[in-house]
Amino acid sequence: MIVGASSQGLFIIVALMVLAYVLFLRPQQARQRAQREQGDTISPGDEVLTVGGLYGIVQELDEEGDLIVEIAEGIHVRIARRAVATVVKPEEEDDGEAEDGERDEGEHEADEAAPDTSPPAA
Repeated sequence: MIVGASSQGLFIIVALMVLAYVLFLRPQQARQRAQREQGDTISPGDEVLTVGGLYGIVQELDEEGDLIVEIAEGIHVRIARRAVATVVKPEEEDDGEAEDGERDEGEHEADEAAPDTSPPAA
C-alpha cells in the first residue's frame, strides 16, 4: 500500500512539472524566439517603439549592430537592438477616419460630458 501511494505522489509531481512546462516555459520560449526574429529583421525606414516608450524611425544600423533612430526632426539616438519593444506597422488610412486636426463627433460629445473638476468658487 505504501509503495502505491508513493508512486501516485511521484506521478502527481511529474504531471505538475509537465503542466508548468506547457503553460509557462513553452510560451515564454516562443515569445523570445519571435522577439529575436523581429530584432533581426529591423531595417532603415522602420518605425520602432522602444522599451522606454520612445517612438522613432530607424535611420541606420551601426557597425556594432545598434540602431540609429530619429525620435524627432534632427534628433538621433543610438539604441541597442534588444531595446526595441516592437516594430510599428504603418496605419492604413480609411476614408472614414478623421484627418489630422479634426475630431470625431463622438470625441466632442465625450468632452462635453466630462464632469467639472474645478474647485468651487469662494
